[in-house]
Amino acid sequence: MKIGIISFAHMHALSYATHIVNNPEVELAYIWDNDEQRGKEMATKFDCQFTSDFDEFLNTDIDVVIICSENANHKEHVIQAARAKKHILCEKPIATEIEDAKEMIKVCEEEGVILQVAYPVRFAPVLGKAKQLIESGAIGEVIAISGTNHGKMPGGWFIEKDLSGGGAATDHIVHIMDLIRWILKDEVKSVYAELDTRFYDIDVEDCGMVTLELESGVIVSIDPSWSRPQTFPTWGDAIINFVGTKGNLSVDAFKQHTLFYNDGAGSIEQLPFSEDMDEGLIKDFIKCVKKGGNPSITGTDGLRTLEVVKAAHESNEKRETVFLNR
Repeated sequence: MKIGIISFAHMHALSYATHIVNNPEVELAYIWDNDEQRGKEMATKFDCQFTSDFDEFLNTDIDVVIICSENANHKEHVIQAARAKKHILCEKPIATEIEDAKEMIKVCEEEGVILQVAYPVRFAPVLGKAKQLIESGAIGEVIAISGTNHGKMPGGWFIEKDLSGGGAATDHIVHIMDLIRWILKDEVKSVYAELDTRFYDIDVEDCGMVTLELESGVIVSIDPSWSRPQTFPTWGDAIINFVGTKGNLSVDAFKQHTLFYNDGAGSIEQLPFSEDMDEGLIKDFIKCVKKGGNPSITGTDGLRTLEVVKAAHESNEKRETVFLNR
């Protein structure tokens, strides 16, 4: 199976490319990037072909594309790849607008290609265990959840609203919300959010608090802030606390690590020793394509989390609770 990567704009592309080249079942064959220098550097690094011509890229013999372009470009890249009959793994969020996401899903269905959205935290072993415990009834009925997905402010196009669709809320609500939907098999009924820009002089939000009510009545709070300093030993965190009628469950996706006091680099670094969640995502996607089945994380999963992001922005603007109508 030959794979092509569409853009290295998103930093996850480096991790995905590494896991592809280390997988003997597949080949990283082509890279396209609108930044020619970056694309050529990545092609040299991963020993594959580079082209700056998107039509030429799609006309190659690749079977699959992984899209890591800027959020606002996901729609164009997904639709063109689908019409070229390429199976697709698209970085989150699926799009910047709800109608765009719906069109992307529709085109992929019409063309008979797989559309999977990149939510790698599902593949953290501790999250799989938490899902099993909750489904078994170990903590009883879940009645409340609090989650944090803090991170460093990434800069670049992430803080350009036209390209990103928003700041920390757009970047980080989706991970926690995807995990909650996956574990509880529940949907969001209403959203109230207060977002702000307090840490950096940027044009998008860098912090906020989001309160949700699920259709089952479960109450959820999410802190998606870019509140980690640049000296923090890793990019951020993903922590969820489940409150049940028989007990509580606290889950930290990045708990399994050692601290490396790196004098050479002048930094302290977290070195994870659990299974790599990005590798789990790539293996899962490759398996899905080979078997011709349904993806474990669908375009609709991406749409549902985007709906929450858009509702959070709307709630912040109106200073009122927003109810989701699907």
